Amino acid sequence: MNIKQLSSFAGLFLLIAAILVLKTSIYTLDQAEQAVIVQLGAPVGDPVTTPGLHFKLPFIQEVRRFDKRVISWDGDPNQIPTRGEQFISVDTTARWRIHDPLVFMQRVQNERGATMRLNDILDSVVRDKISATDLVEIVRSKDWKVSEADLARVQLSGEEDGEILLQEVKTGRQELVKSIFVQAASQMPELGIELIDIRIKRIDYVEAVEQRVFDRMIAERQRIAEQFRSEGQGRAAEIDGDTKRSLAEIQSEANRQAEIIRGQADAEASNIYSQAFGADPEFYAFLRTLESYPKTVEASSTLILGTDSEYFRYLRDVRVQKAKAEN
Repeated sequence: MNIKQLSSFAGLFLLIAAILVLKTSIYTLDQAEQAVIVQLGAPVGDPVTTPGLHFKLPFIQEVRRFDKRVISWDGDPNQIPTRGEQFISVDTTARWRIHDPLVFMQRVQNERGATMRLNDILDSVVRDKISATDLVEIVRSKDWKVSEADLARVQLSGEEDGEILLQEVKTGRQELVKSIFVQAASQMPELGIELIDIRIKRIDYVEAVEQRVFDRMIAERQRIAEQFRSEGQGRAAEIDGDTKRSLAEIQSEANRQAEIIRGQADAEASNIYSQAFGADPEFYAFLRTLESYPKTVEASSTLILGTDSEYFRYLRDVRVQKAKAEN
């Protein structure tokens, strides 16, 4: 190998080495990142928080990147007794971000370690606050006014729920959440974390208590249903009695009117008969006699009467007159 080739090889080697050194010396951060430079396992300098192109010592320094965005934390539902020894299940959530990446790296290393510390701190604060607070202060806000519609809606839920609505609220849920936030946020700077907010997502009775509440609600609804059914049966009996009484009155009045009409009709008929008899007694007697024949004598009837019987007087007189006419 001559000097010229050796020189070319050395130049290529230096170029490659320069490119490698430059590549390991340059790093970039985007808008959602911040970084800490670590040299031989120990942080050096201040955290890098501005996005863009940055430099570090090659090979001996490395970049630890951390998120600048807001991160959500969701705790597991915890069974916590209130100050009144009412066991409830509380589910909380919070939002946080890395405020000081250097302290964050030194205290919790990464987001997984931060989540574990948040679980301890936030769950402990929530448990302490809930256990020292009455249930009514947890479920209601101080500025919430109980309306008649609210009371009517919970009447079927049992007396205990109604009593909770009627209790006076001194602090309320908003103040409770605020106190939880203040106490928890005071412990975050030592972790390099900024706690943005914390919220109670859901509050329920624990399963054993919830079943007793459901049983009480069912019993209360059954009691109210029985009360409605009893009132309905009483009202039905009252309506049935009124109906029967009204029917008896109507029937009595109808019978009275019928008797009056029947009496008036009989009187009118008697008057007509009297007038007819007075106008022509002989004809009236004849007509009434003829009307009586179909009613008293049938085809199968047998009568034994004398020839001078008054019953056939008009028939006998007709035969006599007919015989006289033939002669």
